[in-house]
Amino acid sequence: MGRIAVLDAPSNLGLRPPTTTSVPGCAKAPGALRDHGLVARLHARDAGCLTPPRFDPGDWRPGDGVCHASEIAEYSRRLADRIGEIVDAGEFPVVLGGDCSILIGSALAMRRRSVLDDLPYGLVYIDGHSDFRHPGNASYVGAAAGEDLALATGRGQPDLTDIDNLRPYVRDSDIVLLGVRPQDDYRLDLQAAGVTMRAVPQLRGEGAGRTAAWAREQLAECAGFWVHVDVDVLDPAVMPAVDAPSPGGIAYTELELLIAGLATAPTCVGIEITVFDPDYDPDGVYARDIVDTVVAGLAPLVHDDLGHDDLGKAERDGAVVMPTQRAAAETEAGARRKR
Repeated sequence: MGRIAVLDAPSNLGLRPPTTTSVPGCAKAPGALRDHGLVARLHARDAGCLTPPRFDPGDWRPGDGVCHASEIAEYSRRLADRIGEIVDAGEFPVVLGGDCSILIGSALAMRRRSVLDDLPYGLVYIDGHSDFRHPGNASYVGAAAGEDLALATGRGQPDLTDIDNLRPYVRDSDIVLLGVRPQDDYRLDLQAAGVTMRAVPQLRGEGAGRTAAWAREQLAECAGFWVHVDVDVLDPAVMPAVDAPSPGGIAYTELELLIAGLATAPTCVGIEITVFDPDYDPDGVYARDIVDTVVAGLAPLVHDDLGHDDLGKAERDGAVVMPTQRAAAETEAGARRKR
């Protein structure tokens, strides 16, 4: 598996404004996570930032379809391009949202690969909500971040569900949904569609590590799969800094085990982290906890590319230094001393 590449996708276009005079703060999430050393601790390549259009609902009203639809569609195309470039370079993308509407871009990138490989690509969707609202089960739609899974499966308006004539971006049968609450509004729709899922009680009953292994088994026929993580899968007691906290979530250790169990699969293409809102985290405590969890979960992917001279600096910066890295660096240093 290639080196990790961190790409910022700070789009907040898929959310409703928290107040009439403000915009969703999740656009600040990549910066907040970087401030806690995420890129350095993953020894990742900095793949830059894909700047989104301005958040401006204008005169949108319920019944007008998805708000910011044209902007989200164009951003999704560009995000799919960037993810495709990273994967084509043999790297493992870690995409920092932003809200859940960035899934449209990552799912589009997987669909493009599916066309090239003539094989399906799957999705593991780790989220406190199913985000499966669509015109067939709701009186109206509007916020794409609450509709992204439906849109990715082809349910909704064509300008978002059929970009480049590639609808659907992922098949219902190639999705594993983890961490939703048992009372999710769209659980019956998901069951009728044949989407495989484990709500929090079942996830906890089986264990996070075994659930990750089970999810991989469900997607065994796929050429690869993408991992979506909305941090509102965590319980609000430990992660209140989201737009729609929902009681009954999982713990950080469980999220770490899920990430580790999925990302280490040879067929895992990449991962995105969404919905964290630094406006609700003035002290940076929750940003630190997210970074610690992601770094620990992705630690097996960290490459053994540190030289001896870099080892101490990396550890001082908070990087995860694997035993194999230490051994390799010490061997290299010993070889230099003998020259």
